[in-house]
Amino acid sequence: MYSREEAKKIKESFWTSFGQYMAPVPSADGEKVTWVNYKTGIRNLYFRMDASNKVAQIGIVIADSDAGIRALIFEQFQEYRTVLHAELGEEWIWDAEYYDEYGKATARIYTEIRGSSIFNQQDWPALISFFKPRIMALDSFWSTAQYGFEMFKY
Repeated sequence: MYSREEAKKIKESFWTSFGQYMAPVPSADGEKVTWVNYKTGIRNLYFRMDASNKVAQIGIVIADSDAGIRALIFEQFQEYRTVLHAELGEEWIWDAEYYDEYGKATARIYTEIRGSSIFNQQDWPALISFFKPRIMALDSFWSTAQYGFEMFKY
């Protein structure tokens, strides 16, 4: 078992390694992008990656505090569902109402793997292999779909 500080350092080390690994990879538009902290340009709309000792997840998180706005953004993603899944090459889980670890209401579209631990450096290649193609597919999707979400910029 790791102390909170040790766990934080291990996670930071993984995400730094992942960021360095992805740094030379341009976005779908040919731009430089910070993959670990991907900017969608829409407030409270995130492409998030997370890993723990049991599960790794990547997904779209809609975290607007206004439940109505959150629902509208989620509905807009549903309009793009076929395009998103075609770009990803797989079906993801759609969760219109999810409460994060702090009890904050969000909506999310995500996928996950189990059995790889961020705390086991031998699992890092599997985690990178899980995250890389999916964040790149999200970027490719977003390069065209973002224009359908401009009404949510504020």
